[in-house]
Amino acid sequence: MQYLFEDCVLDPERRELMRASEAIAVGPQVFDLLLYLVQNREHVVSKDALLKTVWKGRIVSESTLASHVNSARKAIGDSGQEQRLLRTVARKGFRFIGKVREIPTPIGFGSFTATPSDVADAEALAFPDRPSIAVLPFTNLSGDPKQDYFADGVVEDIITALSRNRWLFVIARNSSFTYKGQAVDVKQVGRDLGVRYVLEGSLRKSAKRVRITEQLIDATTSGHIWADRFEGNLDDIFELQDQITERVVGTLAPQLEQAEIERAKRKPTESLDAYDYYLRGTGNLHQGTREAIDEALSLFIKAIERDPDFASAHAMAAWCHLWRKANGWMTHHLQDITDGVRLAQRAVELGRDDAVALSRSGSVLGHFSGDLDGGIALIDRALVLNPNLAAAWFLGGFLRVWHGDPDIAVEHFTRAMRLSPLDPEMYRMQAGMAIAHLFAGRFDTASSWAEKAFRNLPSFLMVVSIIAASHALAGREDEASRVMNHLRRLDPTLRISNLRNWLPIRRPADLATFSEGLRKAGLPE
Repeated sequence: MQYLFEDCVLDPERRELMRASEAIAVGPQVFDLLLYLVQNREHVVSKDALLKTVWKGRIVSESTLASHVNSARKAIGDSGQEQRLLRTVARKGFRFIGKVREIPTPIGFGSFTATPSDVADAEALAFPDRPSIAVLPFTNLSGDPKQDYFADGVVEDIITALSRNRWLFVIARNSSFTYKGQAVDVKQVGRDLGVRYVLEGSLRKSAKRVRITEQLIDATTSGHIWADRFEGNLDDIFELQDQITERVVGTLAPQLEQAEIERAKRKPTESLDAYDYYLRGTGNLHQGTREAIDEALSLFIKAIERDPDFASAHAMAAWCHLWRKANGWMTHHLQDITDGVRLAQRAVELGRDDAVALSRSGSVLGHFSGDLDGGIALIDRALVLNPNLAAAWFLGGFLRVWHGDPDIAVEHFTRAMRLSPLDPEMYRMQAGMAIAHLFAGRFDTASSWAEKAFRNLPSFLMVVSIIAASHALAGREDEASRVMNHLRRLDPTLRISNLRNWLPIRRPADLATFSEGLRKAGLPE
């Protein structure tokens, strides 16, 4: 009997562990421990049971047992932080929670080892509990076999970069590359590898130019979700490879998230789990309106109720409170701030290696507690974990604006927009560009960016205030007065005297610029 899970095959007869079609060297006790946990996956296995079975009742220290469990996790591509396959149950023991398929070893075929496609013939692999994707080798259409290495390098970099998104399940390179040089049926690939999405592409070279095209496909329907192309010069191959990877991953991740949001919307309410509630909440958060944010907060709270350790759900719920404050929608000011800080702090505790949780929480803590340096540090850590996360770049840009570094902030907003040019939060990036240029004294540029954001969300209070202030500072008093009327309707309580309580502007010169512009536009003291 062989046991298959994710891209691993555990063969007790040959005492062999294969992962992504490669043999993984493990010690005999690690193998026995893993096998026993897989065979007894229906219940929690106590430490005593492991000691009795694996060590034959010998006395073994806690550190030795922990070391062997960690080695088993590493061998199957898991970790103590993720516990995606092998979970520690506090004060009880351990349980293997991965989805396992059992395949009989054929008689007379001692060298046979099952692969994901063998499982698919008998029963399709179940989808993981998060969005799943395989990146297939790109087809070399250049007629130059020497370009294969370049195309393969691009795909390998894309796989590595996508793997930094903890909410994604990404098939390993060795499994994806078994399809190299083959004409594939995307639906069959999805069944073979147990993934919902497939990214495929091609490379075409002409002289010193290269064109990469890529398309994202829903493997369950063969429907196209997204397609794009990238062109560049081959003068510096490694730089070009990095540019392609950044462009593809930065654009692809939001497209995948949007596809998952749409899928969650179609699910019946009675069958929603924590991740589905999180996705629905994210879709509402992107809309940015008062009603949508109220609904988003409710959905994130439901996600937390179903999974109290869901770091990103805590962070997004906290960020809903920030958005309420930014737009003057708080009804219980102190309670909203207290709840926002509590949720953000919990998100940081739960998600120290979760870029989404760290970036949203850093934004909230920097805004609510005034600890801009601490918030920036959290977002910088998020960018180390996932340098292609557009939200981390624009949220870090805002904190740098409030910190008094508008030119550095512009660089962050520019990077975010380049990474994700079709992002549903583009209006927030445009607003960031506007406030950064306002504080840098570039009033015409500030109003131009703010008006772009306004067209996407007319109720965005900060954007309307930037338009009013920048027009006034540029000498366009009539336009500033007209915009001020709209601003007063959005928040009748806003005054020059409470600007510092509204936005965490640290540098006195920036606060003075903003105050002067709004005062000239007609905002009361």
